[in-house]
Amino acid sequence: MTPDERRLVRHLATAVLIKLVVLALLWWIFVRDARVSADTDSVAAQLGGQAISQGVPK
Repeated sequence: MTPDERRLVRHLATAVLIKLVVLALLWWIFVRDARVSADTDSVAAQLGGQAISQGVPK
């Protein structure tokens, strides 16, 4: 590897590392505590079907 190629690899690795840190920080701030509750009836209503529980239609 030439010195220019090593410098390019170092810069690319640094850019990827910074992006990963930013993504982790954004997840930690905005997504970490988000919770979504879903039951069979609400999912079926969103998908336009009937909820089936234990193989028996409701």
